Amino acid sequence: MALIVQKYGGTSMGSVERIQNVARRVAKWHAAGHQVIVVPSAMAGETNRLLGLANEISAQPDPREVDMLCATGEQASSALLAMALMSQGVPARSYAGWQVPIRTDSAHTKARVKSIESERLREDLDEGRVVVVTGFQGVDEEGNITTLGRGGSDTSAVAIAAAMGADECMIFTDVDGVYTTDPRVAPEARRMRVISFEEMLELASLGSKILQIRAVEFAGKYRVPLRVLSSLTDPLLPIEEESVSGTLITFEEDLQMEAAVVSGIAFSRDEAKFTLLGVPDKPGVAYSILGPVAAANIDVDVILQNQSVDGTTDFSFTVNRNDFARTYKLLQEQVGPAVGAKEIIPDDNVCKVSIVGIGMRSHVGVASLMFRTLADEGINIQMISTSEIKTSVVIADKYMELAVRALHKAFELDQDPAEKDQE
Repeated sequence: MALIVQKYGGTSMGSVERIQNVARRVAKWHAAGHQVIVVPSAMAGETNRLLGLANEISAQPDPREVDMLCATGEQASSALLAMALMSQGVPARSYAGWQVPIRTDSAHTKARVKSIESERLREDLDEGRVVVVTGFQGVDEEGNITTLGRGGSDTSAVAIAAAMGADECMIFTDVDGVYTTDPRVAPEARRMRVISFEEMLELASLGSKILQIRAVEFAGKYRVPLRVLSSLTDPLLPIEEESVSGTLITFEEDLQMEAAVVSGIAFSRDEAKFTLLGVPDKPGVAYSILGPVAAANIDVDVILQNQSVDGTTDFSFTVNRNDFARTYKLLQEQVGPAVGAKEIIPDDNVCKVSIVGIGMRSHVGVASLMFRTLADEGINIQMISTSEIKTSVVIADKYMELAVRALHKAFELDQDPAEKDQE
């Protein structure tokens, strides 16, 4: 008997019929003798509907009241799922985050989990019940309901799995696993059977939307095995098949022979680049530029400073495209004049493409193959950023899909690494 935490996203909970299918799937695991905790998201579109109502009331609604409002979406889906389970003869009980309680800090709309009290959940499990806990929410020290930010149900599920010492946390979604890249861009993309936490964290931070970054961080820190799999399959699929489906996100030491040099390719179109020309090359110039940007709560990603020529340098950096107008205004009105930049060049027609793989630590020539592949396609690299297990390049947005397909082919990501080792 294992303790399993199952999380279901909004699409999985999107209608009464789908909620009943979730209940059938959960009942199957319960009937097999496993203890099951389920963490559902709000029904698809419900959180957006509630936020829309709030924005009709106020252009800037109070964050505490936003949390009070948005928490109702998960509360409704949890109660409905518990009802569906009971209608199928499965004893179940639902809890809101504050009832467990899941304790968080007081940062409304983006709270972080501090602790989870597990006694109440263990009592129900020991009495044979399926426990349903609202995702996305908790309670602060003053008793205020808090939410964890968009996608926070992933983090809720992983946190509960860590607190309970679960054997596995299963993230059911509308895709059947983690792919080497987006199949809509590269149709030959392959679903990976296994990937490391470190690789998944890089992919998530570089543009992959499969899992929330904080959930992957949490799972890696507390060593909670994660499995991403589809909720749109037959809910009565035999457990021995379902338990090995999807993609397992696990520890590097468990990858063994399946560790590829490059595991996946991530990309992001949400990029904008700024270049300040003719900046005086002196100590503190980088802070003089990026300090005000950070103070404006604008995240900076890739940074490049050229070699000094005649006492001046060129300084480039990227930000999220949503911050393009705000950053440009800040540079024009404050930063540029303050640092003595001769010219500011904005560019919101760039993207970032990245290769990721723990095998890059022990293999030479990976970056050079990436650069050669892009050169062969006539794609100019504007900026480069590296770490032990990833290399990212900033290129013109119009070349993104071409770059992804070319790199996917160059690194043979359409082939299973285990099968290649047997050739």
